Amino acid sequence: MTDKKFPGNPTRSYRSRHPLKVVGEIESWETFDAGFVRELRRRVQEGMGEIIN
Repeated sequence: MTDKKFPGNPTRSYRSRHPLKVVGEIESWETFDAGFVRELRRRVQEGMGEIIN
């Protein structure tokens, strides 16, 4: 693995030099409004943004 953002990093994530400690857990999650998600996707398709997953 690598400590760089994407090259040679199949999970496309950053790496920590030290172990991370879990300090809490999300117990509820409110989803985004469907119209907001549609607008984001439209902007990406039109080249007005980029989603890095």
